[in-house]
Amino acid sequence: MELKKYIESNSKRFLDELLDLLRIPSVSADPAYKEEVFTAAEYVKNSLEAAGVDHAEICQTDGYPIVYGEKIIDPAAPTVLVYGHYDVQPADPLNLWDSPPFEPVIKKTANHPNGAIFARGSADDKGQFYMHVKAFEAMLSNGQLNCNVKFMIEGEEEVGSENLDVFVRNNQEKLKADVVLISDTSMISLEHPSVTVGLKGLAYMEVEVTGPNKDLHSGTFGGAVANPINILCKMISSLHDEDNRITIPGFYDNVEDYSEAYRNQLNKAPFDEGDYRKKLDIKETYGEKGYTTIERVGIRPTLDVNGIWGGYIGEGAKTVLPSKANAKISMRLVPNQDHKAIAKLFEEHFKSIAPPAVKVKVVPHHGGQAAVIPTDSIGYKAAEAAIDEAFGKKAIPTREGGSIPITALFQQVLGLDPILLGFGLDTDGIHSPNEHYGVDNYFKGIETIALFFKHYHRLSNKDE
Repeated sequence: MELKKYIESNSKRFLDELLDLLRIPSVSADPAYKEEVFTAAEYVKNSLEAAGVDHAEICQTDGYPIVYGEKIIDPAAPTVLVYGHYDVQPADPLNLWDSPPFEPVIKKTANHPNGAIFARGSADDKGQFYMHVKAFEAMLSNGQLNCNVKFMIEGEEEVGSENLDVFVRNNQEKLKADVVLISDTSMISLEHPSVTVGLKGLAYMEVEVTGPNKDLHSGTFGGAVANPINILCKMISSLHDEDNRITIPGFYDNVEDYSEAYRNQLNKAPFDEGDYRKKLDIKETYGEKGYTTIERVGIRPTLDVNGIWGGYIGEGAKTVLPSKANAKISMRLVPNQDHKAIAKLFEEHFKSIAPPAVKVKVVPHHGGQAAVIPTDSIGYKAAEAAIDEAFGKKAIPTREGGSIPITALFQQVLGLDPILLGFGLDTDGIHSPNEHYGVDNYFKGIETIALFFKHYHRLSNKDE
């Protein structure tokens, strides 16, 4: 009760601090925002110090820095390593935002009747990692912190966490812990709280198709010279067959075929397909034949075009046959699919299907492995107990279609299974215009995280 009272009495400050963080446009993908990314790192360090860590530092990397902080109350106590990221996705297209992406506003929505914070990064991941900072403050201020805490908040998650890999491998003693706690995922709803137990891997590619050595007049040369946009569209279209299966040879070689019993269990999660379609304003769902929407998202690999460009896209008409066409393509992968191997398969196949009339360039960007989290660990049981106490309901295990590449890294290098305790909703528009995060979700997350520490300490005490 003391902790809940502390959160309630400091709720305005907790919210104002998050809004200040959201005003910093820490877009890691765009070098134009380089200074702002470093500014966000400073804000995180200062916030950790204000919350009461014993030590906080900005750890430089070959890219953007990692903010580290720790509070060691007792070397014999369990240690929780909190991971999050302060970088955000680009806000484009800006014209589709109802309010400026880095000027946060709180508005009521159907899913958030008590208000949602509209801003880039509100749900992914500033609003979610900042819950941990405030939960830590609340526990420390009320004498309820019973575990050691280490914070590792990075600035490159949205561009692949390449330098985090090096940092983790070089700082295994510094990061030594008993469990990793991450809030960068969603739950089904506040009425149906869930814990993520599976994330997909990722292979992200960029392709370029080049025809003539310059843009040409489409009347003079059309029909005689290959149009790279036409060719690229045909090539992309061929990457799926009539059943929406990916046609890259070898792509499915290591994809697990789950039992009917497992698939039935997966589909027991609360899900209203009609409501899903209504919220997205679509008539039908679409995907690989023979699988439900839950299965397509959670246990089947996918391939999607994330952006495509070429030729003239300005106002009015320009009859041009373009010299180049480009696309960005991501593949979400399932366990046993190695992202580097899949990237190589994609490159070989994509080049092989190009006609001789064009040249093709394929550039792999970032990637990461899929991760499956066991449900019999102390950490998972602590998450279940925390949700049961905070929500009065049993947590539902779910598998998500998103990727957090470092989850597999933590498993492989630190030997720790991350607990994915997220509080966003699928409808929060992460990576999209009008991203938002529920005010209730934010404060319920702070409360639940504090309860996780309580139950993790209890379950870790072998004398009980």
